[in-house]
Amino acid sequence: MKNRMRFFGSGRTFFVAAAIVAWGAATVWAEETWKKHVVHEGLHTSTAVAGDLTRDGKPDVISNSGGKTRLFVAQPADKNTAPDWREVILAEGAGHDFIHSELFDVDGDGDLDWIGARYMPGLIIWLEQPAKPLAGKWTQRIVDDQVNGIHGLLKGDIDGDGKPDLIANSAQPLKPFPNSAAWLRVPKDVHQAERWERFIFAKEDAPGLSHYFGVGDVNGDGRLDISLGAKGGPQDESKSGEWFAYWEAPKDPTGPWKKTLIANNQPGATNIQPADVNGDGKTDFIATRGHGRGVIWFEAPDWREHVIHETLLEAHSLVVVDVDADGDLDAATCAYGDRQAFWFENDGKGKFKNHLVAADQAAYDIRAVDIDLDGDLDLLIAGQLSKNVVWCENPRK
Repeated sequence: MKNRMRFFGSGRTFFVAAAIVAWGAATVWAEETWKKHVVHEGLHTSTAVAGDLTRDGKPDVISNSGGKTRLFVAQPADKNTAPDWREVILAEGAGHDFIHSELFDVDGDGDLDWIGARYMPGLIIWLEQPAKPLAGKWTQRIVDDQVNGIHGLLKGDIDGDGKPDLIANSAQPLKPFPNSAAWLRVPKDVHQAERWERFIFAKEDAPGLSHYFGVGDVNGDGRLDISLGAKGGPQDESKSGEWFAYWEAPKDPTGPWKKTLIANNQPGATNIQPADVNGDGKTDFIATRGHGRGVIWFEAPDWREHVIHETLLEAHSLVVVDVDADGDLDAATCAYGDRQAFWFENDGKGKFKNHLVAADQAAYDIRAVDIDLDGDLDLLIAGQLSKNVVWCENPRK
């Protein structure tokens, strides 16, 4: 398969978007829940990300809750214990409540910066990491304040220049960009620019309260396409949601993109990510109905629907990675309705086995990160209704 699937990730993060090296047939998976470690608790938390913020080779965590953006720095621990976490407030104040976030090196200075999005009124900001990241507040600058109803952020090299761009939705039916979605290019002088360059790729054809993105080369033309889901439901006055779709990137990504419907009649559609699920060289999609029930995947080229978990309530998060390092793509989610986290083991042909990761745990956001640096992927969960940030330790033996 020649570059059929291409994902973007910054070199300093601990995220994995494709298969990682297998450990061999001796790997054994425990069937009990994974060990849960608390990073922070007591506040509703919608988003948490991880990366080496302090440049010490260890992953740190940034979350947002209670009007504050918080950095949690892993403290030394012996080989038998999990790290403790030192909390540092990076920014705070009125309007500093963000629903989703990303990490990448915005200004090209070799360290990770943080990007946060407020839903409404729409606002995207970035926090510049200083030379001494623990010494005080990080400088805050605006990315965009015109897109409105920003529920999802995602990085990806949309223009193919080798640098990360940012994807965000304008999900509210409000001007100037109603029912739309955009990608944003980092300006050349990002420290002086008033706003980033904005390009609307889904122009008023993403109605119904869209949520989270996926990015990958769906059609094999070497360009990144963008997938998206819209929940619909009682809050959708247009009654035009409940769909999954993707937009095909043109040669010039600043021009019009072509929308392809993957599936409609999907109550509560929220998350969708491209992946070759069954190993046939074609790009399928894994999706969740985070304001409804179910985890599913859609088989290319006709988008036949397959059930992964039929009844899971409000799986409002999704990560698609090789959890068990056997060379195929699995998935994981945390459902705030059922308050359960699962990972879904793929047999390589699109048949999944469901494993409970954590009970009594809700989430809006989930990320795959090797927190303990033992060579496997753990799960970092931002617990909205459970009022915490936790990571669940992968029990590979």
